[in-house]
Amino acid sequence: MRRLRGESGCRAPRPTEGATCAGPGESWSPSPNSMLRILLSAKASPARLSGLLLIPPVQPCCLGPGKLGNQIFGGGPHAGPMQGLQRLLEQARSPGELLRWLGQNPTKVRPHHYPVALRRLGQLLRTQPQPPPVEQATLQDLSQLIIQNCPSFDIHTIHVCLHLAVLLGFPSDGPLVCALEQERRFRLPPKPPPPPQPVHGGQRLEAALSCPHLLRYPRQHLISSLAEARPEDLTPHVMVLLARHLARHRLREPQLLEAIAHFLVAQEAQLSSKVVQKLVLPFGRLNYLPLEQQFMPCLERILAREAGMTPLATVNILMSLCQLQCLPFRALHFVFSPSFINHISGTPHALIVRRYLSLLDTAVELELPGYRGPRLPRGQQVPIFPQPLITDRARSKYSHKDIVAEGLRQLLGEEKYRQDLTVPPGYCTDFLLCVSSSGAVLPVRTQDPFLPYPPRSCPQGQAAFNPTTRDPAQRVVLMLHERWHFCRDGRVLLGSRALRERHLGLMGYQLLPAPLPCS
Repeated sequence: MRRLRGESGCRAPRPTEGATCAGPGESWSPSPNSMLRILLSAKASPARLSGLLLIPPVQPCCLGPGKLGNQIFGGGPHAGPMQGLQRLLEQARSPGELLRWLGQNPTKVRPHHYPVALRRLGQLLRTQPQPPPVEQATLQDLSQLIIQNCPSFDIHTIHVCLHLAVLLGFPSDGPLVCALEQERRFRLPPKPPPPPQPVHGGQRLEAALSCPHLLRYPRQHLISSLAEARPEDLTPHVMVLLARHLARHRLREPQLLEAIAHFLVAQEAQLSSKVVQKLVLPFGRLNYLPLEQQFMPCLERILAREAGMTPLATVNILMSLCQLQCLPFRALHFVFSPSFINHISGTPHALIVRRYLSLLDTAVELELPGYRGPRLPRGQQVPIFPQPLITDRARSKYSHKDIVAEGLRQLLGEEKYRQDLTVPPGYCTDFLLCVSSSGAVLPVRTQDPFLPYPPRSCPQGQAAFNPTTRDPAQRVVLMLHERWHFCRDGRVLLGSRALRERHLGLMGYQLLPAPLPCS
């Protein structure tokens, strides 16, 4: 007899309607009756779990657009196996059983099952008087399952898994938390770009000078940025960058150099000697004496104020002034004093300071005949430049020195010239020749081929000779002029090259510059 719609009644269950649980190695297949019981009891499971762990219950996860549409887990005619697996996870009696349900039912596992598994794991570890021991391999396997499937999680599932993983004691720098955190950041909406800020002249100048491709910014760009900069934008950091840029790229730009000199005079009270040494570097290197009237008095006051506090910065400033032939007597008295020399003896930069002091002593000997103050003791003097300059060594493959040497060898012979000979007090010469009064090139003696130092007093331009051997031969230094020995786009020698040639001439050597080859 057909049962009427709405009529209550019951019938005996069929033998196949009982819920069967899958054992190890078997797949789980619920019957319709067990699915109904699971659906009726599933409403209480999240609340019961949240009461045990004090964690918000897992919200139903959306399948997203697909074959079933935007289907919510926990409802619909096809939700039974998923809810059945959730109930099995909630009723697992050990971590091993929990992991077995996840591993043996890969087609039924959905993203929201992993928070359920983590919550049940927390219950097993906290609610029982003697929680079952958890093997490290079990935790690693569970972590690996979550890591493999977390790209399919929605943002809510990721947050719940993160919260539970932290509560369960998973390390914050471990693979599980890192993978979930990476997915969380990936799901966040991108931050809007910051609104553009107005760029002032000083900031444009700093940006241009801080760019790794500095030479892409022509001088006019630097000049215009400097002209547009406000006075408060020109900080010591910006001006040091500008000075370094000019010195490194041999840019002898008067307008920029005068701006540095004016800044140095205007900010004298706020600048330390360590900053001043960087600001005056381009003036000595580029052989440029600024027109600023207070430039030298300002440097003398800074040297008098901070000479004893920063020895290396002091001699660096004096080196730049030595290249400009503007050595202040008062500062020389201080750096040649026994107290200053004893002070630098135990410092890490003692050798470089002694080398600079030796060069300053040579400048005093050759350029300042009226100086009557203390001098560097002979025992403290070291060779100034015992080998070719770093720039020449770095660019030796671009030099035409080998071509000149081969020409001299063919014209004169190897015994009539010396290459890269260091003469006292420590200047390295490109080529040294000995020429008689009649103009004949003589063989260079093996012993003492150079002139004595200090030189004997004789009018400049006359031939100097060795007073011991009465050798009347002139010492001729063939100076090799490469393009990097000059300021860029000019014919002005760099300060170090000009200083060497000036001192060699004052010591009695005849200088013969080799012309710069056309490129």
